[in-house]
Amino acid sequence: MAPGLEQRGVGEKPTVDNESSRAPILVKFYHQYLDEQDSAIFVQKVGRRYTCATLERVLFVGDRIARRGAALALGFMGDYGSNSVMGRALVDRDRGVRTIVENGIRDLWCRVGSREQRLMLRTVTRHNQTKDYEQAVDVASDLIHKSPWIAEAWCQRGTAYYHLGQYDAAIRDCHQALEINPYHFTALAGMGQCYLLQENPISALEAFRRALRLNPGMEEVRAQVIKLQRSIKGES
Repeated sequence: MAPGLEQRGVGEKPTVDNESSRAPILVKFYHQYLDEQDSAIFVQKVGRRYTCATLERVLFVGDRIARRGAALALGFMGDYGSNSVMGRALVDRDRGVRTIVENGIRDLWCRVGSREQRLMLRTVTRHNQTKDYEQAVDVASDLIHKSPWIAEAWCQRGTAYYHLGQYDAAIRDCHQALEINPYHFTALAGMGQCYLLQENPISALEAFRRALRLNPGMEEVRAQVIKLQRSIKGES
């Protein structure tokens, strides 16, 4: 298994009594965070009491507020090893948990590999943010050549290809990102946009629907699904 891809806590049977007894402490820290908005203090307090594996279990067996606290803490403290657990929490029954997870899981996707690999990934992201897409492709391609198991490198290169109008290449890279990280809802949303620009509404609709199955909170994607369904129905 490639470095940074370990799945901690997955497959372990939670000890409900043990986790339930510890959850109130996390709830206290979470409420303090809401009052103070100090993420450093929150991370410090939680880090003294919990490991990421324990937080993952609380995310499954805790009450609503405890799950929110666990999701928030994992977003700050976790790495790609928590991706599977956080990905499944995207469909949690509580909207607050889902929102916190959606924000936090994107950070986990970038906390993968060695320090050098993370720096390269950060560079790619920065190039995309500053619209230097050709440079983003170059750096991402170098990172993919050295570390093809980093899903976010593929997705970021796909983003650059999308903005360069190279939609087939963007779709291929998004597919690869999903092969590595099956919870990568932004890769699916990106694929959907590419298919739209290729005037392929059927494939776009399928990509958007898959994105919503992973992350029901994507309202813009939901609007696209409704629009496409009406359009396709009107043409039939």
